[in-house]
Amino acid sequence: LLEKQNGDIQLFTMKQLWVAGTFTILASWVITFYSLWQLVELHEVVPGKRFDRYPELGEHAFGPKLGYWLVMPQQMLVQVATDIVYMVTGGKSLMKFVELVAGSSFHGTRLTYFILIFAAVQFVLSQTPNFNSLKGVSLLAAVMSVSYSMVAFVRSTIRGAHHHPQSYQPRSHKTPGRVFDFFNGMGTIAFAFAGHSVVLEIQATISSSPEVPSKKPMWKGVVAAYLIVAFCYLSVAFAGYWAFGPFVEDDVLISLRKPSQLIAIANLMVFIHVIGSYQVFAMPVFDMIESYMVQKLHYKPGRHLRLFGRSSYVCYFNSFNWNLPPIFGGLLGFFGGLVFSSTSYFLPCIIHWIASWISIIIGILIALLAPIGGLTEIIISAQSYKMFS
Repeated sequence: LLEKQNGDIQLFTMKQLWVAGTFTILASWVITFYSLWQLVELHEVVPGKRFDRYPELGEHAFGPKLGYWLVMPQQMLVQVATDIVYMVTGGKSLMKFVELVAGSSFHGTRLTYFILIFAAVQFVLSQTPNFNSLKGVSLLAAVMSVSYSMVAFVRSTIRGAHHHPQSYQPRSHKTPGRVFDFFNGMGTIAFAFAGHSVVLEIQATISSSPEVPSKKPMWKGVVAAYLIVAFCYLSVAFAGYWAFGPFVEDDVLISLRKPSQLIAIANLMVFIHVIGSYQVFAMPVFDMIESYMVQKLHYKPGRHLRLFGRSSYVCYFNSFNWNLPPIFGGLLGFFGGLVFSSTSYFLPCIIHWIASWISIIIGILIALLAPIGGLTEIIISAQSYKMFS
């Protein structure tokens, strides 16, 4: 869950919203914290059964066909969109790292080549069998995320104390531009809370028993993660905007340049972070690809299946990424509003609402029917019962 710590996204949002952004970030944090609690609770809402995947929970709530096709496409879009953005982010961060380390000898190599390097790493890591095998990678990604967030916060605070802009007016001077910036900012915030789409898969790796259900340790992890998320998001957002105003880059570490060695290391941390996070979000897609190939195309499970299916996924979306860097900021808002809002904001609430109504209806039926049955039993028994017999 700690892969969610990416304060840079919130910083880019602040230049779109500023004052309204503060409220939007806090409101999104509260809403998604609540919806995440709902998902954790729904994981074992049926005694003796665990919903290990988002579509399985959808099938339980909406029926086998409607539930699957309502949830599965949205989850897949979230996973793929996140991986696309991570691939671009990884390439940009690696390019910035090389630029700072090489100095004047760096001759402006195309970003595409660095995205290819990121993809090459994913070709290897994508052969990891399952979520359990990603624990070490996931932990390293989480540590890197907190570390580079602290670098961004401290360096932005220092810069802001000496060279903060004189004006924090929105970058758009006309009302329509400000409105569309606001809309894009809201989508960018939604993108930052993407972890809901893999919560059930993560909880499935935790052992469960009647005495200690999986939701107990899972909820402890969620609370700890969300407290860290709040600190990272808000600190980087405020410090970065204070330092650079409306002209901040979508990644604050791209805006920061000194001290070059520290910023270079921080960019390398971002690269490592998105390498691990990419795999976390890709794993449900891999599972679906392999299930389809086994069931429909009759492939045999094993290394050859993983090599072909997963490598094809990485290769295809890597080629899709080559022309995306110039529109990176808009990409965050587009994907964030299109699909992330559903899986992280309202879909868990709808499913929980349905489960709650089922419980309410069952409770009302028990309240109405049980007394009738009990009263009938009393009447029947009273007919053959004699007082003090």
